[in-house]
Amino acid sequence: MKLGLRLNLYRSSSLAVPVSLVQRAEELGYHSVWTAEAYGADALTPLAYLAASTSRITLGTAVAQLAARPPATLAMQAMTIDALAGGGRVILGIGVSGPQTVEGWYGQPWGRPAARLRDYVAIVRQVLDRAGPVSYSGPELSLPYAGPGALGQGKPLTSILHPVARIPVWLASGGPRNTALAAEVADGWLPMGFSSVPEPMRDRDDFDVFLGATVRITDDVRATLDAMRPLTAMYVGAMGSETHNYHRDAMARRGFATEADRIVALWRSGRKAEAAAAIPDEYLEQSALVGSPARIRQRWASGFAPEGVTGVIVDVRGTEELELMAELA
Repeated sequence: MKLGLRLNLYRSSSLAVPVSLVQRAEELGYHSVWTAEAYGADALTPLAYLAASTSRITLGTAVAQLAARPPATLAMQAMTIDALAGGGRVILGIGVSGPQTVEGWYGQPWGRPAARLRDYVAIVRQVLDRAGPVSYSGPELSLPYAGPGALGQGKPLTSILHPVARIPVWLASGGPRNTALAAEVADGWLPMGFSSVPEPMRDRDDFDVFLGATVRITDDVRATLDAMRPLTAMYVGAMGSETHNYHRDAMARRGFATEADRIVALWRSGRKAEAAAAIPDEYLEQSALVGSPARIRQRWASGFAPEGVTGVIVDVRGTEELELMAELA
């Protein structure tokens, strides 16, 4: 089982990259370290920073948001970081985010996200593969651009920078269309609302599926779970609209549809504390390893990572949890 370390830098109002923690993860044999982005710190810059302080650990985005940059720009950044890191150390995890962020923060149309994701990955792959000038025509994205405002002078170009090594592209998804797309065109899957690994992914020897897990060594399981509730309730209740609420849908896919609807209703009526209290312990513990080292060992041994999962990206507070997971994996 591969282990990744999750850095939640994107949630903070200030930026402090835990270099020593990442270096310890590398010493322990962790496969990767992962960053994300929303509308604060971006996902790519911290990886470039970490490339200078590490030598082996893989640098991944979980995820880079599709609307944040054109596909060629993401490919350029990935090749640049991989060159700085020595080659073969970058994974591009890509996700579509949601319409509130896509249109409200990035000023991009929501459009048809499944079609746009397919177009985006195709262009990224062409840039990274550097087999020739990049030319692509899709229903959502095309290169060279020939839409409204174009002069018609766009020229297919080939990256000046040669990639040091092949850069894998992973997709983050929850819904059936983008999950099927991940199995078809990607090298790995970052599931949202995980229930099981689809058959097409399990049939591929070269395919990775990484789950996320919060790890907390504590004598007070109840207090630790309670501390997780407000953020979880905010994601389920507030990080989506009435028509596009992917965190609500993710909770439903994990078997908690009734509870998810109640959390959304409570949050939107201003009863945030009640929304947090409505989150079942079982739901929290599906993606958390909480308690004494003995309790965590028991939960891990009882099948925390189901069949088809090849890695777990852990959120830890310090080296004790980091080392415990290295021992278990």
